Amino acid sequence: MNVKGIEMDDKTRCRHYHSAEDVVAIRFYCCGEYYACIKCHEELAGHEVEVWPIEEQETRGIFCGNCQEELLITLYKARSQCPNCNHNFNPGCKAHFPYYFE
Repeated sequence: MNVKGIEMDDKTRCRHYHSAEDVVAIRFYCCGEYYACIKCHEELAGHEVEVWPIEEQETRGIFCGNCQEELLITLYKARSQCPNCNHNFNPGCKAHFPYYFE
């Protein structure tokens, strides 16, 4: 998977978010590219973010950097850990959902 990010490690942790639980990369609706976080997108993409419309969220748009599995957006939003490898997701990410999802 090609994930873009600044100072990113092999688990998709970047300069901005790099705790043990920051293993989620998001495919941005506006460009179809995976980025480690919204701040990486803002610094690298060269265009404004467009959020995923509700009717498009049954799409594989989440990448677990721990197990390298692509997940459905709706599944990610409903869970606190990866359904494939059970790695915990950062609970603080829920506060950022409006940046990514309608």
